[in-house]
Amino acid sequence: MGCGMSTEDKEGKARNEEIENQLKRDKLMQRNEIKMLLLGAGESGKSTILKQMKLIHEGSYSRDERESFKEIIFSNTVQSMRVILEAMESLELPLDDQRAEYHVHTIFMQPAQIEGDSLPPEVGAAIEALWKDAGVQECFKRSREYQLNDSAYFDSIGRIAAPDYLPNDQDVLRSRVKTTGITETTFIIGDLTYRMFDVGGQRSERKKWIHCFENVTTILFLVAISEYDQLLFEDETVNRMQEALTLFDSICNSRWFINTSIILFLNKIDRFKEKLPVSPMKNYFPDYEGGADYSAACDYILNRFVSLNQAEQKQIYTHFTCATDTTQIRFVMAAVNDIIIQENLRLCGLI
Repeated sequence: MGCGMSTEDKEGKARNEEIENQLKRDKLMQRNEIKMLLLGAGESGKSTILKQMKLIHEGSYSRDERESFKEIIFSNTVQSMRVILEAMESLELPLDDQRAEYHVHTIFMQPAQIEGDSLPPEVGAAIEALWKDAGVQECFKRSREYQLNDSAYFDSIGRIAAPDYLPNDQDVLRSRVKTTGITETTFIIGDLTYRMFDVGGQRSERKKWIHCFENVTTILFLVAISEYDQLLFEDETVNRMQEALTLFDSICNSRWFINTSIILFLNKIDRFKEKLPVSPMKNYFPDYEGGADYSAACDYILNRFVSLNQAEQKQIYTHFTCATDTTQIRFVMAAVNDIIIQENLRLCGLI
């Protein structure tokens, strides 16, 4: 009787070899794939970072892509003015020029979503006139007392209301659409494939996702430090910075992310710097002693977050950022890329 392998044995050996080869391919793919989880409270700048990644690694937006942002920008602009006008009523702030009431009526007559290739001329004229009103300006200065998104378009309303308006990169970066659910964006950077997961920052979104990302390479956590004097949209008894600290604590010390490094972006430093002299941080964080000194305030916030880390082996890398500044984000993301490559090699057991 011969001692050659039976057909069944040969098939089994072939199957084993195929499984081993597939495991090798998976290991190689894992080496070249970076999974990054974007976290942070609502309006911290997560979606802006994703847009910056596109600008930096895929080049500028096409004409069609820019066109697609027009209605979002129009709606953001009108909605922001509506929020200010509603706040003027609740704060009992009158218009400086009562003749502007006509423009107020124009704004309140607009739908929540502005549709069309151009902003209606009467709407552009209304926003331009109202933005010049001293009463509106006074209300804008008190925006921490109500829920106003970063309104970057009022100063550019003449350009935005022009019939031939086409959004530029800054317009696109500053546009705001609430993220709900989980969105995945893929970028190819060198030999690496980045899969970036953006999760809705509002409270109601969080509990749906945390267990899904146990095997991510790293977490990019964003905090809008300019919101130290603002309250949550969902709960106007809770300070936004305190909410960010609570969320960071839960993520940093979660059993799902014990060995996951965290890159902490302390974001919106431009607005933070503007606010410090007029809205004392000590009013919201009584143990803060640095006054209006920008460096002292930055150090205080940085230490508040980093000190929450309870795991000696966990690395937290920190950057102060302005997510709408492409030059700065390009520089910061280059440093982040180096960190991520090292983390990925460590996770794959190669260092």
